[in-house]
Amino acid sequence: MFIEERHQAILAWLKEKGSITTGDIQEQYGVSYESAKRDLRILEEKGLLKRTHGGALPLHQVALGRSAKKTIRDIETVRDNYLLIALRAVSMIQDNDVIFLTSATVCYLMAQNLPDGIRIRVVTNSIVIAEELRTRDNISVILLGGEMDDKGNCYDAIAIETIKRLRFDKCFITSAFISAQFGLSIQKTAAISFFNAVMDSARQTIGLFPREKIGFDSIVSICPADRLDVMITDWDASEDDLKLFDEKGIEIIIVEKEEGIR
Repeated sequence: MFIEERHQAILAWLKEKGSITTGDIQEQYGVSYESAKRDLRILEEKGLLKRTHGGALPLHQVALGRSAKKTIRDIETVRDNYLLIALRAVSMIQDNDVIFLTSATVCYLMAQNLPDGIRIRVVTNSIVIAEELRTRDNISVILLGGEMDDKGNCYDAIAIETIKRLRFDKCFITSAFISAQFGLSIQKTAAISFFNAVMDSARQTIGLFPREKIGFDSIVSICPADRLDVMITDWDASEDDLKLFDEKGIEIIIVEKEEGIR
């Protein structure tokens, strides 16, 4: 196979599967580790993919298409990195903490894995997360009101006014993407004020960002990246991107694949 053919095959793999590792390239195309790394470097220089620590991701358009009307409960396949990030975030919660969980798959995974041995209060704008927690004897839930969207979330002025009356020990948030230059970004303007109100009310802001969300920009910036105190990500996040976040004073926590899933 000529190098140009291999490059097209790599791009086709990315389009179909969403990621590729140097090991995949070595196994599929019979090349050395150095050749696999060189292939990814060349394709990144051409603006055709984004390299990560152990492979590459496809480039994302700034404007992502509108997703189907699925809630965060509708998880077809839980990726290891999402669950390990959620479990690491749960380990940061202490007895008697008041925490905020935003409406996101990774926070829903947190809700599913909150321990029984501590008493906490959870504030959320997601009816799905509230439903997950409502029968837990050791967890008190505050569900933010307001006009609900079609996925069971509230972001409007009523929710924001309630947030302003609350204080959190820790807020756990994520967004469509994050980059050192553009910060946390989303597709719609409606949630900008909501997210900023949450961070204003929190003693510690913890961002949950799997590798797929790092180094890309969506249409609208919520806030600069350094509004995060801590970022939890996974083993395959781009080292170059993480260095930029570290330079902004954000504490970086990397979960390792070897930690396994309980």
